[in-house]
Amino acid sequence: LALNPWDVVLCISGTIISCENAIVVVVIFYTPAFRAPMFLLIGSLATADLLAGVGLILHFAFVYFIPSEAVSLLTVGLLVSSFTASVCSLLAITIDRYLSLYNALTYYSERTVTRTYIMLILTWGASICHGLLPVLGWNCLEEPSACSVVRPLTKSHLVLLSASLLAVLAAMLQLYVQICRIVCRHSHQIAVQRHFLASSHYGTTTRKGIATPAVILGTLASCWLPFAIYGLLGDCSSPAL
Repeated sequence: LALNPWDVVLCISGTIISCENAIVVVVIFYTPAFRAPMFLLIGSLATADLLAGVGLILHFAFVYFIPSEAVSLLTVGLLVSSFTASVCSLLAITIDRYLSLYNALTYYSERTVTRTYIMLILTWGASICHGLLPVLGWNCLEEPSACSVVRPLTKSHLVLLSASLLAVLAAMLQLYVQICRIVCRHSHQIAVQRHFLASSHYGTTTRKGIATPAVILGTLASCWLPFAIYGLLGDCSSPAL
């Protein structure tokens, strides 16, 4: 095959993604102070993105060195699993941050640790099952007309992925709205109790508290919404991704 510059860019970016997230995973694994539930969820996110980078590297290798449709299904399955795990880990982190504010007095308890492990099991269980679907036969290798813009995923499979992403974004938006309300309420209570604080300081603190989740959610939406919309509107005749 002629070398596609876009494939080279994906391979290089996959290598960078893998190295960056490998550092995060190693730091969390070897630092006892980072064994808290929040860092376990961040480690889950880093692991998912690490696998995504490995998937991009394997995609390049299989396309140009081991061209095989059967082998490519493994790469697609890995990318689908890592994508699902990454998005679900972000949702789990958002839920954890919301509960840390809503139930601040009981957050540091065994119940939080148990809840974190349950979220991790559900996240990776769903991700692995989702990634196995193309390998187990839900693909369009034998029926090209059923292909989506991400081959060899079927149109119905990509619609499911895109709809799930939109649902997760909606859930995260709702949670972040609640987080912002809690932050504003807490900041106002502190400002009232410490009446000597200037109102400008209260406003600055509130804006910082709201800006961080807004940047996180905005970045996630700007990165994935075009993919989700194209996945819903495109079909086998559309340019492939």
